[in-house]
Amino acid sequence: VRWMMYWIVFALFMATETFTDLLISWFPFYYEVKMAFVLWLLSPYTRGASLLYRKFVHPTLARKEKDIDTFLVRTRERGYETMLHFGKKGLNLAATAAVQAAAKSQGALAGRLRSFSMQDLRSIPDE
Repeated sequence: VRWMMYWIVFALFMATETFTDLLISWFPFYYEVKMAFVLWLLSPYTRGASLLYRKFVHPTLARKEKDIDTFLVRTRERGYETMLHFGKKGLNLAATAAVQAAAKSQGALAGRLRSFSMQDLRSIPDE
């Protein structure tokens, strides 16, 4: 559970840090403070990630739980519909390609089989 809390808080930190890095990276000792913050999150003595998770992340997730569940159900349904749509489209494309390849190669195959004489076919050893 402790590692789960750490990785969730760290992921949120990395997501926000992408934007804030552009704005405040010019402050003196910015990178040192950022490194100290990550160490504080990770340290088993300070339990910074657990503290931040319990104070901020968990209450926010608990308040928005119904919205998140609704979003997940809607996304699952849309994903299933999208998979079916693209699956049908892919199967239709593959079937069309197979029919076209068979139609084009049928003439070449028939011409090639006609070029063999019965003498040539009898000389092939049976296995």
